[in-house]
Amino acid sequence: MSTPRPRQLHLNANILHSGFVPSAWRLPGADPRAFSDVAHYVRVAQLAERARFDAVFLADNAAIVDQIHFRPITALEPTVLLASVAAATTHIGVIGTASTSYNEPYNIARRFATLDHVSGGRAGWNVVTTADLPSARNFGHDAVPDHARRYARASEFTDVVKALWDTWEDDAFIGDQASGRFIDPAKVHAIAHRGEFFAVQGPLTLPRSPQGHPVLVQAGGSADGRELAARHAEAVFSASQSFEESLAYGRALKARAAELGRGPDAVKVLPGLTTIIGATEAQALRRRDDLVDSIPWDYSLARLAGILGTAPERLRLDDALPHDLALPSGGNGNHTFFNATLATARRKNLTVRQLVRELAGGGGHRVIVGTPEQIADDIAHWFAAGAADGFNLMPDALPDGLQQFVDGVVPLLQQRGIFRREYTGRTLRDHLGLARPAGRAVQARAA
Repeated sequence: MSTPRPRQLHLNANILHSGFVPSAWRLPGADPRAFSDVAHYVRVAQLAERARFDAVFLADNAAIVDQIHFRPITALEPTVLLASVAAATTHIGVIGTASTSYNEPYNIARRFATLDHVSGGRAGWNVVTTADLPSARNFGHDAVPDHARRYARASEFTDVVKALWDTWEDDAFIGDQASGRFIDPAKVHAIAHRGEFFAVQGPLTLPRSPQGHPVLVQAGGSADGRELAARHAEAVFSASQSFEESLAYGRALKARAAELGRGPDAVKVLPGLTTIIGATEAQALRRRDDLVDSIPWDYSLARLAGILGTAPERLRLDDALPHDLALPSGGNGNHTFFNATLATARRKNLTVRQLVRELAGGGGHRVIVGTPEQIADDIAHWFAAGAADGFNLMPDALPDGLQQFVDGVVPLLQQRGIFRREYTGRTLRDHLGLARPAGRAVQARAA
């Protein structure tokens, strides 16, 4: 009888251009042009791969939604960039964001299946809806669609993409030069989808990818987002600020996935985590304060006001947050970061100035400031107690903040036996311990 494999921690590196902290690009040695330089992303991915991370992750925006007078933005289209990253690496997964609000299922299915082929089975798609008005205007709309309708579209969109990924059976390709038989047409199927939002005939133009399906990732924290994740996601990038919140979130999400007929390990919960590291706690705090103090306060207030859906002039640096804050745009904005940011401020009774420092000038995701030992202890605690299956790591600055994590924290996690020393597979599904999905034609015949 074989011994069950010990549960393993999962780590992704979220490549947020120069780093999570808005002033990271101002650090000595940082490259202000890194946000649009493919070589920067390749260097970070190669560093993460040397540390045996599961994947690198790229967020995306369809408009300029940050304050470009001060901070770099997500500029390069993720799937094109990740194809370059995949060509320069051998094992690490490549996860990109693509919105269901301003794309079509056929294009996204083809794009990510191609990325999975190009990378040898390392691709993942982060399924998001888009809630900002500038993006809507870039696609000819004068208003953002209703929150519930965005997620209804996203659910149908994802169903169609998954169906398209299954339009070729695994053995449809023959390639017999002697007989002249290239493809078995009986094993290539249309989907003939007609739904509320989409009409898609199919089939896809290329065979099933090495993983069967690229890994599906989701990052929404609203009720609609959690339902989408429970139905479709194999990994969820959450924004939990406290251990208790993350534990409850993971249990509820996995219970809902089980109700929908998915297995108990079908979804990996990976909270966002920013690390600011020093040889001593005092050094780490000084690094945090130096970074935050390099951010103009008008930038920080405008960013925080945007997350909270209020006017910057309502935020007084030495007062608590206003008591009448409500979800942005009447509930039609970003629920995840609003709830996470507000919960941090209320739980710790912070002033606006303290909140900005607590969040390291960012918004929504948890920040740990400390030594490698302190950070390893925190990660191990969350992992052992089931509050996280791993983390979507967002170092304060790139690449040096990731280098500090790789040099200082990863060896401690390996010594504890919770993080791999070598890759044991080649695909992103291998790294995450996820099964390769059977095609729908195979499932139908079995049924």
